[in-house]
Amino acid sequence: MSPRRSPPKTTARAIVPAIALALAVWSAQAAPVESAATGTDEGETERADATQDESYVDRVIDPGSLSDVDEATDAQPYDDSGLPRSFNAELAYSHGEFGDDRYREYGISAGGHRESARWGTWSLQASVSRRDDDRDDAFGEIDGNGDWTGSATLWQRNLAMPGQWRGDNGAGVLNTPSVPLQREQYRFFLPSTTYAGLSSEWSNAATGLRLQGGGGRLGHYTGTRLLGFETDEGHVGTLGAQWQWANGWAGSATWLSSDGRLVAGDAGQPVIEDGRSHAVHAATAWQGARDRVQLNLLSSGGDAGDARGGWLDARSERGRYTHNYGAFHLGEGLAWGSYPINNDTRGAYYRVGYQFARWSWSAGIDRIESISGDSFDGNYATAYARYQHSSTLGYGGTASLRDGDDRALATQWFLDKRSDWGTTRLQWDTAHVSGDGADSWQASIDQAFPVRAGSRLSATVAYGELAYDGEPATRTSSFALYGGQDLTDRLSIDGQLRWTHGDGPGALRGSNVNIAMNWALNPRWSLTASLYQNQGTQRSPFELDPLGQDPLFMRLPRERSAFLVLRYQRDAGRARAVIGGAPGAATGQVAGSVFLDGNDDGSRNASEAAVPNLTVILDGRYAVRTDSQGRFEFQDVAVGEHRLTVVADNLPLPWFIDEAQAERSIEVRVRESLQVEIPAARAR
Repeated sequence: MSPRRSPPKTTARAIVPAIALALAVWSAQAAPVESAATGTDEGETERADATQDESYVDRVIDPGSLSDVDEATDAQPYDDSGLPRSFNAELAYSHGEFGDDRYREYGISAGGHRESARWGTWSLQASVSRRDDDRDDAFGEIDGNGDWTGSATLWQRNLAMPGQWRGDNGAGVLNTPSVPLQREQYRFFLPSTTYAGLSSEWSNAATGLRLQGGGGRLGHYTGTRLLGFETDEGHVGTLGAQWQWANGWAGSATWLSSDGRLVAGDAGQPVIEDGRSHAVHAATAWQGARDRVQLNLLSSGGDAGDARGGWLDARSERGRYTHNYGAFHLGEGLAWGSYPINNDTRGAYYRVGYQFARWSWSAGIDRIESISGDSFDGNYATAYARYQHSSTLGYGGTASLRDGDDRALATQWFLDKRSDWGTTRLQWDTAHVSGDGADSWQASIDQAFPVRAGSRLSATVAYGELAYDGEPATRTSSFALYGGQDLTDRLSIDGQLRWTHGDGPGALRGSNVNIAMNWALNPRWSLTASLYQNQGTQRSPFELDPLGQDPLFMRLPRERSAFLVLRYQRDAGRARAVIGGAPGAATGQVAGSVFLDGNDDGSRNASEAAVPNLTVILDGRYAVRTDSQGRFEFQDVAVGEHRLTVVADNLPLPWFIDEAQAERSIEVRVRESLQVEIPAARAR
């Protein structure tokens, strides 16, 4: 079986009608719908009308202290009829390079959300774009032909039905759904698969029963600013259920069938390798006041053969101590969908953590054996400790030891200091691999500067000697900046810059620039100019976990682009589209970012990469996707408590989002912009 080098593109014939259908469904919801006895509150609309005249009055700001409104640019008529709704559209043009190929990309995207009285909350994100490649062929001619492509995702969330049933239904570009027991994993993870098709999930609050299913055509995301989607030659389908079968006990079963497997192509791009596979995952879990146990069973079969596996995870909380332990047996060739997972391994693990007052520490050990004798066979141990010396000073360190065919040791020592200059982290990393003499070390400084609310600025400087794949270590320097600033009331800048240079022939040399200038022309129109460049990436030599999945795509050719985006945003409806509140309620704003927390300190440092294209959901109803800088934003959120959920649908392996970070309670205050930084971690 050989990987297909050029998966077929999705043309306008396939995508554009789907987008048109999604927009038609969207517009069909424009008329207000009367409430009905379908599980929703029949008096909701009447109460909204009754409270419309009792609107919130802001009594904090002195009106006399406010500047005069520029009527020419700020005054906009507002449509307060009907239920809350919003709409946005972007017109984008970019010019860029990928390796030796030049391209132009242009198109339009549109989206928004709409409340309905009895059909839940509708949200839509769609785009249509064209990419023309200019590449020299053997005769020196230019091939400028391109196809129109695009993506569309329509969601209907929080649909209430009789009997305490609620449903979430999606159409378009989606990820395979997962029941909660499949997502609640400690040591192993079953990733989702991207496809174009349908998805449906139903849950019953009274019985705890959850049903879900989905299926469609396999594919992968494309595009720089405008999100596109190209289908591959394969399909995926899944069915799943979770239920409460006894007091404290839950069970689940999920079936997944896929036509292909994701592998790395010659240029570092993802390609689908031929091969049909099907798998079944079953789990049962018991949850007590201080203990939890979950048993997972996985069976897969297909063109590559049949395989079986299982793992047991347990957690116990005793006073200030938390214990995690388990055992696993994952057969050779075990598969789950199109992404690679851990297989050909068996063993057990134990972790213990302690936290009280100023001290926090953890330690763990894994015993890992290769079933076939062709993969890692040995032990893996970790340790972490941190001491908070004072309110402004903390220090600690970590250590990882891998003892198998070769012995490797990695350590990290850090000191965190808060001062008038902000928060500073001094860090020292070392790695030693026996046998090849490939030792690595790196010293770094992370500085988060104190800036006014709504702004951010951090910098990272690092220098060391790094060794890869047994090659001699080479001197490597790196520098990074991350931040944003409101230059005027209408002009702001956001961006990240990273630069790395090694002095040897096999050393890492790379750069990443992602800068955007935003100009608010008026409350509805804005203009964004962006510069993006990326070249070179490599796994850190300080990561030793033998069960951590290696990144699929180690090095990328140079990619850079500059693009211009004209955006239109319009809100309408009672309460000015307040999310999660009654008409006339006080509002605030929720914004933040998702990032890969490389040093596991919970804060986004300048050198840490953003996670684009991740779904963030507010109150289980309103969904947005992170942009190229990992940022997301919800405008006009009602004051009070809300629930923020991150769906790790496109998170690169071996990263994961901790349960406490993936779903959290937040509190929005009057006129404040709540900043939420969500770190993705990796097992240590």
